[in-house]
Amino acid sequence: MAPSDFHLFRSLQNFLNGKKFDSMEACKDYVDQFIAQKDAIFWKNGIHKLPYRWQKVIEQSGKYIVE
Repeated sequence: MAPSDFHLFRSLQNFLNGKKFDSMEACKDYVDQFIAQKDAIFWKNGIHKLPYRWQKVIEQSGKYIVE
């Protein structure tokens, strides 16, 4: 996972964990719900963590980080 994706997709993965959907529309609605419930602090924290995550990738010679 790219450092820029880590914050969003880790949280989304946790939100979707164990869920099953009957249709693509039901899945889309659930993901829309996830996005709508995130406040500005969630998005701000993700952006502020980017320099730290990018630095870790540089220190690991371009390998993706797993946390």
